[in-house]
Amino acid sequence: MQCVILAAGEGSRMRPLTTSRPKVMLPLAGKPMLEHLICNVRDAGITEILVVVGYHEESIRTWFESGSKFGVSIQYVTQRRQMGTADALKTVEPFIHDTFLMLNGDMILERSDLTNIIDLPSPVMATSTTTHPESFGVVTVANNKITSLEEKSLHPKSNIINAGAYLFDAEIFAVLKKLSLSTRGEYELTDALTDYIGDGKLTAYPLSVWMDVGYPWDMLTANEHLLERISSELNGTIEENVIVKGQLILGKGSVVKSGTYIEGPCIIGENTVVGPNAYLRPGTTVGNNCHIGHAVEIKNSIIFDDTKVPHYNYIGDSVIGSGCNFGAGTKIANLRHDHGPVKVGGRSTGRKKFGAVIGDDVLFGINCSVNTGSSIGSGTRVAPHTLVTGMIEDKTVVK
Repeated sequence: MQCVILAAGEGSRMRPLTTSRPKVMLPLAGKPMLEHLICNVRDAGITEILVVVGYHEESIRTWFESGSKFGVSIQYVTQRRQMGTADALKTVEPFIHDTFLMLNGDMILERSDLTNIIDLPSPVMATSTTTHPESFGVVTVANNKITSLEEKSLHPKSNIINAGAYLFDAEIFAVLKKLSLSTRGEYELTDALTDYIGDGKLTAYPLSVWMDVGYPWDMLTANEHLLERISSELNGTIEENVIVKGQLILGKGSVVKSGTYIEGPCIIGENTVVGPNAYLRPGTTVGNNCHIGHAVEIKNSIIFDDTKVPHYNYIGDSVIGSGCNFGAGTKIANLRHDHGPVKVGGRSTGRKKFGAVIGDDVLFGINCSVNTGSSIGSGTRVAPHTLVTGMIEDKTVVK
């Protein structure tokens, strides 16, 4: 069996983190999101993978290459125009042999569910449940069959949603050729499922675990979930008088300096220096070539590669891009005074604690304060002693 993974989109809701990379290459638990998916597909027994690429496709091709180092064979197909999921799927038609698994590239699934799906007769749609079905394609199910599908309804008929994982055979391509443009100006895969639903052919498979990584704060939820499963692996150097409690993955060439206190689960990448006297709290993932310095506290955050947080800083419940530098004393707030859910750009994160989303190459002067729910664009420069709040565009100078 083959697997098709759709990874061509930018992920505009993830900006500024997707300014220079596709959404599927955002890191979760020390690996690109797409790598977790590919490894689960492999472990489910599928080694022939077609990845549909587009936006910043070079980063995907460079990271995964032929797929051999991940135990799979990867073939890339470029979607030249971003014209919807059905258009993306049509690009792989010449390479499909028979039955295939199709996955959106921006979600977290369990290997066991993929194994169960491919044992079913096609066509199959994976489903999940949510407390906010109005944000997704809502389905109704009777006797394990999908009976209706409605996209982003203001009055959902159920809390069961289309999870973006399918089992198809080559018959789907004949259906795709009959599609017209949707009201959004795209060719929608969900429109192609109408015939299957009307004929009572589309089987529903309820996933045991499903996480849609649609917004930056969803990365924290997914990261927390993945970190719960790690086992300690210490490939770097831990100096004397370091306390480690819980699980820790420490990459090659990394050093944890004296006086540092780590509460796992945490991941520290390769060639990263932590300490002296730093405090890493549960849920923290630090990338490669980073510096987490003296008297720095980081809690439940994702720090991308090449970022420096060197002196007297606090980062809580935040997602920080690559190549950033925090001036001494710069801190990120992560809790509202009324303890209500934090909003970013007017949209609720659903989280009582959330700090900020910071793009790549953001430089802070000393003693800056970043307010809860801030989003700071890539390439921004922040002057010393500055309060940063709200939505900041890329390459802004904040004084």
